[in-house]
Amino acid sequence: MYQQYSSISPPARSGPAARHSEFAYRSASSVADYDVIVIGGGHAGCEACAAAARTGAKTVLVTQKIDTIGEMSCNPSFGGVGKGILVREVDALDGLCGKMADLGGVQFRILNRSKGPAVHGPRAQVDRVIYKRNMLETLQSYAGLDIKAGSVADIILERPAELDTKSLKRLADQDSLSATSSAAVLGVRLESGEVIHSRRVVITTGTFLGGEIHIGLKAFPSGRKGEAASVGLSKSLKDAGFRLGRMKTGTPPRLDGSTIDFAHMPKQLGDMPVTPFSFIHDSVPNANRQIACYQTRTTSAVHELIRANFDQSVHIRETVRGPRYCPSLESKIKRFSDKDAHVIWLEPEGLPEHTNTVYPNGISNTMPEDIQQQFLRLIPGLENVVMTQPGYGVEYDHIDPRELKRTLETKRVTGLYMAGQINGTTGYEEAAAQGILAGANAGLAAVHSRPCTEKIGRADDDVPQLTLDRSDGYLGVLIDDLIMRGVEEPYRVFTARSEYRLSSRADNADLRLTRRAAALGIVRDSTRISRLDTVETDMAHAQVLLERIVYSPHVWEEKLGGSRQIGHNGVKSSALDMIRKGFLSEDLWSGDRDPENVPPEHLPKSRKWAGGPSISELVPGWADLPVDIRRRVVTEAMYHGHLRIQSSEASMLKREESMRLPADLDYSKVGSLSREEVDRLSMVRPDTFGAAKRIDGITPGGILALLKYVRRQV
Repeated sequence: MYQQYSSISPPARSGPAARHSEFAYRSASSVADYDVIVIGGGHAGCEACAAAARTGAKTVLVTQKIDTIGEMSCNPSFGGVGKGILVREVDALDGLCGKMADLGGVQFRILNRSKGPAVHGPRAQVDRVIYKRNMLETLQSYAGLDIKAGSVADIILERPAELDTKSLKRLADQDSLSATSSAAVLGVRLESGEVIHSRRVVITTGTFLGGEIHIGLKAFPSGRKGEAASVGLSKSLKDAGFRLGRMKTGTPPRLDGSTIDFAHMPKQLGDMPVTPFSFIHDSVPNANRQIACYQTRTTSAVHELIRANFDQSVHIRETVRGPRYCPSLESKIKRFSDKDAHVIWLEPEGLPEHTNTVYPNGISNTMPEDIQQQFLRLIPGLENVVMTQPGYGVEYDHIDPRELKRTLETKRVTGLYMAGQINGTTGYEEAAAQGILAGANAGLAAVHSRPCTEKIGRADDDVPQLTLDRSDGYLGVLIDDLIMRGVEEPYRVFTARSEYRLSSRADNADLRLTRRAAALGIVRDSTRISRLDTVETDMAHAQVLLERIVYSPHVWEEKLGGSRQIGHNGVKSSALDMIRKGFLSEDLWSGDRDPENVPPEHLPKSRKWAGGPSISELVPGWADLPVDIRRRVVTEAMYHGHLRIQSSEASMLKREESMRLPADLDYSKVGSLSREEVDRLSMVRPDTFGAAKRIDGITPGGILALLKYVRRQV
């Protein structure tokens, strides 16, 4: 694990420099086969290798099987509430998953339509075959990217020559929160014995890291059914001092759609017209071929059968945490014993010409195969169903994400990055989001690092990095939660996690992130930049149209039918002001959903506009604008007051969050801090006030005391 190759051993040193805790080593260009190595071809790995390549870094993706790159291992869908916004943010950074989902999508919906636009969740059912094929073809033709089949057995590290065995052990034993760099990446060794050199390695192993599959009482090493686990790499990380934990997830059985009776099941159709994920797409190939999903339920008989066989599953144990927000059927039956039914969505895995397989969303389980077949046939509509693959559970290793920097580089090893389920998350979208951030930062670090000056334990301040805070979007929330709070269960994104959800919407991810990423060289698609220019120009024009229409309160009451209590203060207001105040609106959303799927009472209040003219009737030229532009402008106007308050709060918090805390601050002298707070702050040593606020166990009173103390010192 801790090998040093003689050709790149650090030079002999003497005098004061030899006693320094950091040491210089040769530039990556003198030894590296690649600027960046990405391990794993799942959703995190695909985004990571593409992002690294876009920065100009020579990149290689190493994966066990090339033909499983982009595999949708679990559900055949992308997006949803919170998750859909995350996909939009990945797309705004020129990521791949949103574009691939558009090309392979077979049903598109905007979830949460009955609520405000801030929590709308784009979602798509995706054809597995099309998605994987397009992802592989895209990566195989990606400039600056190579793909290599192989299994990584070891991470090769370089350590300071002056560190003795005792010092190495002390560094390896560092707590996750206080870990500092004691090594640098040199490359990886494959199980074949081949060595690939690089100063930047991104690990995106998903459930393969120490993976173990459970079906009933059977347990065997595997990261995904039919594929080997990554055992050597797990040991390699332990040897480097990383604290590994175990988590579990699961997948439901797969069903033969031709053996299902859909006749009496509620049908769910897609939106028409569709709303693509990617900002560079106006429509999708299968817009007119969308397939339906169907709803059924478990029964009390199902619950009784599973309850009677709890002892037949090794996966049902509380020592390993599973996903709270996507629990297994066994977990739901145990936790909600008073419920006699749970909803199941039957989701086709693709177009009829590619598959007849149906994914039963909601019944992930690890029961023995014979029990699975029995309980399936107790479900309405599945009385004669044929199970084509049993459900199973997976346990896997993960690191403590508090070991990571905001760039997703590890604190413990310079040049080593982590993304995806290895950081304790769950879901394609969370993996893709971490992948694009880690890959981009690894690429930027490789491309911009100065020759002969890289140092263990210290990042080069001149190297540009993509770092996002909570107010930047859900990707910022995801990273902040992981590195500051850690995980006790598989982490997933949802809207309630963000205090900035009014500004972090699905409709404005491009406005929030694309130019920022382009300035770093992560977005190089001229078409995307050109479209963003057009959107910004059209939005400005739309706002001008609204601002031109100005009337007194009396005239506005007449224009709006005389029933609005606008007021009589004599102050004139524009059409934009009237939208902001809630007196003027327009139905811009309800036409996207088949009427049979959305009863009028389920439409959001903002779209139940009646008793007066719409914006188009009062503002010349408004109706000629693209509907997407009108939606964006109306949404910004609807939230205007809240956004101003939120922006002010965000600015205040940013001022406080960026306040530097002295590295040698003696927290015992702060006063008003409990012993526990002093211990936690002393252990973590947060570098900013914002970082201190997010440490578990630090109370609001303690934060206030710390703020006052630091201000007095300054």
